Amino acid sequence: MSIKVSLVGRPNVGKSTLFNRLVGKRLALVDDTPGVTRDRREGEAKLGDLTFIAIDTPGLEEAPEAALEGRMRRQTDRAVEEAVVCLFIIDARSGVTPLDQTFASILRASGKPVILLANKAEGAAADAGLYDAYGLGLGEPIAISAEHGEGMGDLYNAIEPFLSEMSEEDGEEDIAWDDPLKPLRVAIVGRPNAGKSTLVNKIIGDDRLLTGPEAGITRDSISVEWTWRGRDRDWPVKFFDTAGMRKKARVQSKLEKLSVADSLRAIKFAEVVVLLLDSESPFEKQDLQIADLALREGRALVIAVNKWDLVEDKDTRIKSLREMAGRLLPQAPGAPIIPLSAMTGAGLNRLMPAVTTVYVDWNARVKTSDLNDWLHEAVSRHAPPAVSGQRIKIRYIAQTKTRPPTFVAQCTRAEDLPAAYKRYLINGIRQAFDINAVPIRLILKKPDNPYAKDKSRR
Repeated sequence: MSIKVSLVGRPNVGKSTLFNRLVGKRLALVDDTPGVTRDRREGEAKLGDLTFIAIDTPGLEEAPEAALEGRMRRQTDRAVEEAVVCLFIIDARSGVTPLDQTFASILRASGKPVILLANKAEGAAADAGLYDAYGLGLGEPIAISAEHGEGMGDLYNAIEPFLSEMSEEDGEEDIAWDDPLKPLRVAIVGRPNAGKSTLVNKIIGDDRLLTGPEAGITRDSISVEWTWRGRDRDWPVKFFDTAGMRKKARVQSKLEKLSVADSLRAIKFAEVVVLLLDSESPFEKQDLQIADLALREGRALVIAVNKWDLVEDKDTRIKSLREMAGRLLPQAPGAPIIPLSAMTGAGLNRLMPAVTTVYVDWNARVKTSDLNDWLHEAVSRHAPPAVSGQRIKIRYIAQTKTRPPTFVAQCTRAEDLPAAYKRYLINGIRQAFDINAVPIRLILKKPDNPYAKDKSRR
């Protein structure tokens, strides 16, 4: 879909609430605090039989260009430029404010078609504001309630002429994992101010995401689509820029809790997670917890070390980082470590090859015959220990799924097999079949007893 519809207006008029209703999901963070949305966020929207891309934007505010609010304003300006039509939203209960009038003038000057929406119009308290909206010179206002879904039919009638030529979106549910049309979902995660948004902007070559010296600028998890020109093929990629995740004890405000929850959702929906570290303070406890979370969710992991341009003795530093990774993240042996600079772009050429490599490993499939040949050799070399005088026997192994690679082994007394021996088997699978940097799941299952059914009948 290429037709875009931008939702614009001053802070706290209900843009994100309407965005969530149009896309049918709670994608955008919603709170009573003004100015929650800072980056523009896109989503696949549906209104009746109409489909389009809705763009949620930061609240329009008058501020200097260099200030955070000024940089947020540029995000809205970009959304207006890209849109086919703009939905200008006011708060009907508050009435028309001077800020509404200022930005109505800006929208008229942009030359873009504008549909005026008077939100929060349920009840008689909104009547005065609805009549005031006529004075904005943007045509007849449409009374809606984004929270309760009122007025959506009138919005459909107003927006339909701009979208009448749009075709239905093709679903991608049945696209194979290696289909060249399927986007690779990559989540960029890390602590606040690690440079995640700057990294995404540098990769795609556009100031798509809001950045700055302030920590915690990103609140929503913003998706950005891009195509990487690989050696063998073009890779469609969907990056998820996430809010920085601090220690749980430090997360106090409701808004930050919502931001962290949004980041966790991005990890769950991603296929590859890029953990961005600060070269000056790598592998802190919070970094390790984020990495462990990604691995427990079964995601492939790439470790990127930012601000590499500030490191003086680079050879010594990279050796130290690899030693720390092996010691502190034993659950991800072989995870690629990519030193880079999001500011200058140094080292970025190594990031996407590492991402696609671990993605292929994440989808690895091993033949059952090869697995059982390996199992026979592994058990012969190091047999399972005896428990209570009885030897544990592992008779058969097969791969049951990918993403991540998952194996089921038939094992007597499966509950008694020591965790150390299970790690021995998992590491053996990694080495034998060259599956690195991705979680491997091994499920031990008792073999079926062929006599159990007959005994139960007696």
